[in-house]
Amino acid sequence: MRVIGIKAVHMRGRLSRYVERFPGRRILVVGDLMLDRFLWGEVSRISPEAPVPIVQLVRETYAPGGTGNVVTNLAALGASVTLVGVVGTDPEGQELVRLFERQGVHTEGIVREASWPTIQKSRVIAHHQQLVRLDRELSTGLPPVVQERLLNAVRLCLPTAEVVILSDYGKGVLVPRILRTAIRLAHRQGCPILVDPKVEHFLRYRGVTCVTPNLAEAIGGMHLHRLDGDEDLVKLGQKILKRLGCKAVLITRGEKGMTLFQRQRPVLHIPTRAKEVFDVTGAGDTVISVLALAVAAGAPLTLAAELANEAAGIVVGKLGTATTTREELKAALNHG
Repeated sequence: MRVIGIKAVHMRGRLSRYVERFPGRRILVVGDLMLDRFLWGEVSRISPEAPVPIVQLVRETYAPGGTGNVVTNLAALGASVTLVGVVGTDPEGQELVRLFERQGVHTEGIVREASWPTIQKSRVIAHHQQLVRLDRELSTGLPPVVQERLLNAVRLCLPTAEVVILSDYGKGVLVPRILRTAIRLAHRQGCPILVDPKVEHFLRYRGVTCVTPNLAEAIGGMHLHRLDGDEDLVKLGQKILKRLGCKAVLITRGEKGMTLFQRQRPVLHIPTRAKEVFDVTGAGDTVISVLALAVAAGAPLTLAAELANEAAGIVVGKLGTATTTREELKAALNHG
């Protein structure tokens, strides 16, 4: 495997300067919106009706889920975020829009649709343990008329964007029609397109700038079962580049860091920056957020991937779905 290592000690000043350019970078995010509901409680006894704990509810909290976590990451880093997605006209949809607006997100691209209940994931948590998760979502696809409204929102919001993120959670927004049109419009504008992929939809992302799968998603997306060493990893990255016709593939590999593949360029492996790993939840959302901001700030993909790797090392050291800030990122660069 041909590997190039960028000596971080010589790059940290340059990377920090890109981070300083993050505020105000204009990112358009298109994807699946959902509301995360957390029911916090205490357990002191088992139900006499069934062998299950009785949870005495103490409080409820809400947070954007799915693509909303990408948006939360971007907002925490100072981006000017415009969001395109769909919510219901129900109280959950209203709450989700309020949460985005509190983060300073531009929500004019959010379609409100009465026939589409807002996707909600409710988690019951007691003594720091998740006891059960309840999901509410429709299994039917978005009606064509709603797809057209989403496309109109993309057409409205795209002209001001510096980078487009397509965040695919497989919940019905990024159907082939919307993907094709969004990619074509972004190309026409010369706007880079980054994709956080869904395995089942992998081959739909033809023509994007960069896809950011984790290793399992990359393997599954190419219908493989496993890799046997570095040679297979290189073949996998090159196969994705060829099949999707994209400029780059950034495969995140957990404790082994990340590997960046670009057409007609050597493979770049970036070792993990994480000192301790507490929770990898949401790390992929952080990776694509920082990658997009760095590209919008003018960084080449090699340095944008370095910054994304640095940010991932920060968030996996936190519990729960986490974000990082410019201050944390610059501190990590200064003390690395």
